[in-house]
Amino acid sequence: MAEILNRQNQKTLLIDLDPQGSLSFAVETKSNNLTIYNVLKGDVKAKDVLQTTPSGDIITANNSLHGADLEFNATGREYLLREAISDIKKQYKYVIIDCPPALGILTINALVAGDFVVIPALADVFSLQGMGQLNDSIQSVIKYCNPKLKIAGILLTKFTQRTNLSQIIKDELNNVTQKMNTKLFNTSIRIAVALQEAQLQQKCLYEYALLSTAMEDYKNFVSELEDIINE
Repeated sequence: MAEILNRQNQKTLLIDLDPQGSLSFAVETKSNNLTIYNVLKGDVKAKDVLQTTPSGDIITANNSLHGADLEFNATGREYLLREAISDIKKQYKYVIIDCPPALGILTINALVAGDFVVIPALADVFSLQGMGQLNDSIQSVIKYCNPKLKIAGILLTKFTQRTNLSQIIKDELNNVTQKMNTKLFNTSIRIAVALQEAQLQQKCLYEYALLSTAMEDYKNFVSELEDIINE
């Protein structure tokens, strides 16, 4: 997403909020002891930990975030990220926050700081099971912390049209989106070896596989998402 937007001259900031740091690894950031953890703690300003990569500017993460739910326990802890990026977000057209796969304080901070939520989902039963709990959390954030927050849609990833199960899950997700007052994106991100290879080699798809199905899918998705944002 960030590569595509930046190449459209829409300056984009990435924020890695996942203790696993997968995003930070994928875009080949420099090893740095100062991460989003230090920003949330108030030790440094967000502008002081920015790194520039081919995919855009990024604030990295590492396993220092593992204890966030216990460590960040003061009143107002839901607003740490929103306050931390308030000075720099005006420099960017888009800020993309990569969340951990858990509904803890880090994900809540992302929801409080954001305007739109994109929910990535695999075409499997477990993704369906987690939608209700995720929606409850989002609705609580909308009610108590961020009334402007909207669910942009659910994005199917690692999708293959060749299996009946994938089609069944896709139909079920369409039913789920109606209850969540959102939509299933028309674009699905198909399984692509090129995407996995690019991540392993820490290269962006523009450099590694410009004509891949993954690149085509992400371009279509970004276009679809921008239409929703600009409605």
